[in-house]
Amino acid sequence: MTSDRAHANLDHLKALARRIRRLSVQSTTRAGSGHPSTCLSAADLVTALFFTQMRYDFSDPKRLDNDRFVLSKGHAAPLLYSVWATAGVISDEDALSLRELSSNFEGHPTPRLPWVDVATGSLGQGLVNGAGMAAYLKFVVKSDAHVWVLCGDGEMAEGSNWEAIPVAAQKGLGNLTAIIDVNRLEQSIATRIGWDMQRYHAQFQAFGWETLEIDGLDMAACVEAMAHAARPGRDKPLALLGRTQKGAGVTLMADKDGWHGKPMDAAQADKALAEIGEVDPSVRGTVKKPEGAARRAPEVEHGTKPPAAPSYPADKTIATRRAFGDALKRLGDSHPGVMVFDADVKNSTYTDLFEKAHPERFVQCYIAEQSMVGMAAGAGAIGAVPWAATFAAFFSRAFDQVRMAALSSANLKLCGSHAGTSIGEDGASQMGLEDLAMFRAVHGSTVVYPADPYATEALVRELSAQHGVGYLRSTRAATTVLYGPGDTFPIGGSKTLRQSDSDRGVIVAAGITLHEALKAHAILKGEGLSVRVIDAYSVKPIDAEGLRAAAAAAGGRIVVVEDHWREGGLGDAVLEVFGETGGARIKKIAVDVLPRSGKPEELLDLYGLSGEKIAAAVREFLK
Repeated sequence: MTSDRAHANLDHLKALARRIRRLSVQSTTRAGSGHPSTCLSAADLVTALFFTQMRYDFSDPKRLDNDRFVLSKGHAAPLLYSVWATAGVISDEDALSLRELSSNFEGHPTPRLPWVDVATGSLGQGLVNGAGMAAYLKFVVKSDAHVWVLCGDGEMAEGSNWEAIPVAAQKGLGNLTAIIDVNRLEQSIATRIGWDMQRYHAQFQAFGWETLEIDGLDMAACVEAMAHAARPGRDKPLALLGRTQKGAGVTLMADKDGWHGKPMDAAQADKALAEIGEVDPSVRGTVKKPEGAARRAPEVEHGTKPPAAPSYPADKTIATRRAFGDALKRLGDSHPGVMVFDADVKNSTYTDLFEKAHPERFVQCYIAEQSMVGMAAGAGAIGAVPWAATFAAFFSRAFDQVRMAALSSANLKLCGSHAGTSIGEDGASQMGLEDLAMFRAVHGSTVVYPADPYATEALVRELSAQHGVGYLRSTRAATTVLYGPGDTFPIGGSKTLRQSDSDRGVIVAAGITLHEALKAHAILKGEGLSVRVIDAYSVKPIDAEGLRAAAAAAGGRIVVVEDHWREGGLGDAVLEVFGETGGARIKKIAVDVLPRSGKPEELLDLYGLSGEKIAAAVREFLK
């Protein structure tokens, strides 16, 4: 390229950046809300990226040779919409409909727009999601696509970033670039390290990343940096540190406090637009498409049958957490798109069985549950079937990642083991007693709780076959086999294990308490009191029709038994079935006091969850 051509190209890019800045100001002013200052700071960076190095087919956003762009600082959504308008993908009027009720161009981007893979705006998650995407593209799809994540400097205080950064380095994700918009100012204060660029270098390099510092307001430097980042054959992720200025190009707000999340009024906007400069409204940029045939997510080959499940002897006991590991390994044998993410409990959740069989599709995140869930969600957003497993209690520290995965309509499967007081001696800190409530509250989620290995096998496959957030609760203790290889467990169903024409009530349970409910049934039957026992393995959606039929046939009295806090779990799911229609009186047996260490059978008895205590409660309730 001659110097004249290079100069002309830079002039064109600068014109595109002016256009993007103008639209960002105009859209936020028209909306009367938004974040123009953070859009202005990163305009040159995104212009250089999209119009020189980005490879993306807007007509086919799901193809996996597309580069991925994650706007981690999601409040800069007007910037992204302005880029799309400048690329001719949407109209200027679309971009100017920012934050209107009838518009999909929301205050933070969501996958209502086909070119957004993950919802962002809960800061500190975009880089984690991007790392999961990069791992999936590199190790599963074998794609050369690059993942670009635009982060704000303020969100680099979030611990989830520093959980994912060392994992990305250890996995050699050279197809991942984090563009850090170092504009110095947060919402109410300056960032912790301001423009101390050497601190940023030191932090990333300490975790094994390559770093590159540029003036993020110098278009030529931005173009050169993007070319460096896109260079093939990299074995380290890159942190591109762009020193910028919040509100860059507009004297009114440039590097001034108090402008975060604050739009300009009409008079201020007119002055700002005059300062940014006019641009020919017909000026457009081109985002290049990937070359060659589109790459797709790996799928099960037509006609492939899953390996047969093992036979579990009826006289043996097995923990559902072990059955989960077996099922996951067999799922991976037949489905090349399955990935597993662990946080240093693989020998307790038995995900190590998958790792031994498919090490290239296994990601060790160490003791970092936010990273584990966020990476799995990122991979699931672009085509993977990701499973992440840990103790049920530890998912609470990654709940925001789960919540954002649901808002992203991402595919995310989770298994929580060691749930409830039945784990025994480890004590209350390890007892997942909130998990059913937590996952039931997630929009569009599916929650299941198998009681034996055959149910676990079936439900792992059921969850894997559907899209969205799915949670499987498993049990630490080895328990008896209840079902056989021919039994099916459709989502939304239940199983009736004991029933008669003379039933006077219903016991509803799942998982560990189902085994105790069966013991209670035997005790009561010996006393001449007949009750029905239902396995509510599908907690959400629950089998409302089946429960109503059981209540009508058995005297309209239901006892729900669960190793979970009283609030939000299986008992509340059953209550909701009858809340509007009536038809049953319901008693909940659940954990009501702060639990302590002890043997599993001691704790179940202490908290009213043993067979004998359940029988006593049912006996009293049915008087």
